[in-house]
Amino acid sequence: MTVPATAPIGVISQYNLLERLDPSGPGELYRARDTRVGRTVTIRLLPPEHAPGAERQRFLADAKSMTALSHPNITTLYDAGEHDGRVFLAFEYLKGQSLRAEMAGRPLNVRRAVELAIQIADAIAEAHGAGFFHRGLSPESVMITAKGHAKIPAFELASRSGFEETPAGLRLRDYDSPEEAKGGAPDDRSDVYSVAAVLYEMLTTKRPMHRGAAAPSASNPHVIKELDEVVLRALSPNPDTRIQSAATLAAELRSVVAVLDARGGAGDEEDDHQEAPSSSGRVLAVAILLVAVLAIVAWRLA
Repeated sequence: MTVPATAPIGVISQYNLLERLDPSGPGELYRARDTRVGRTVTIRLLPPEHAPGAERQRFLADAKSMTALSHPNITTLYDAGEHDGRVFLAFEYLKGQSLRAEMAGRPLNVRRAVELAIQIADAIAEAHGAGFFHRGLSPESVMITAKGHAKIPAFELASRSGFEETPAGLRLRDYDSPEEAKGGAPDDRSDVYSVAAVLYEMLTTKRPMHRGAAAPSASNPHVIKELDEVVLRALSPNPDTRIQSAATLAAELRSVVAVLDARGGAGDEEDDHQEAPSSSGRVLAVAILLVAVLAIVAWRLA
């Protein structure tokens, strides 16, 4: 039996709009079907006032240049254009939830938190290599796919400046570096701070203080000192003493994973393990086993 196609609720270029989604950002968000290649995509239709005049052409040029950017932890941007005087972006459709939803108000497993931070840092490093920086990273802006992988939305990189304020007052730049918070010009190291700030919250449920954060282990005793050291250097209030690139941050976090592996744990095993049997208990168990073996031998020889 053939299932009838879902009737579109609208059409933008070659995209049939099938379902309106929670936008979590400016404009409107839709699940759509690309009629030219037959795939499901996400369409973001930006507000009419977004990127007016010459700025719009720059934005579209930046967005279209991102179609060549391919990384497993960045949503693929397929297309960018204009429809009825509004900018639209067509990008990879994902099923999953935000990192905020996965955190659910509790510290994540240490190994899991570090692995997600590595994926985020790898994606940021790839974007930096292509000339883009984020400036809007937060647990809300990171998508966790159905397979558990982190994905950074292409829109935020295409905009180069994260989500700005909208008439509704939306602002997703709560993880700005100290220099950005003071109105300074951001650079790659600002994104390093933001990745570390998100990792800090994954480990502690708290945001770091700009003037200098306490070690994550102060709130989460399962955090090992090697991870403390990496996180605190990435969160340095002074960009010059901070870890200088997202690629370096990812590499140092991989070293932390190696330490966790060498120690045979994820760094957050339960503290109430049962105590190992005492030496006297082991001796008693061996003695009982020996008596049983001797009894069986004597029975067979009888």
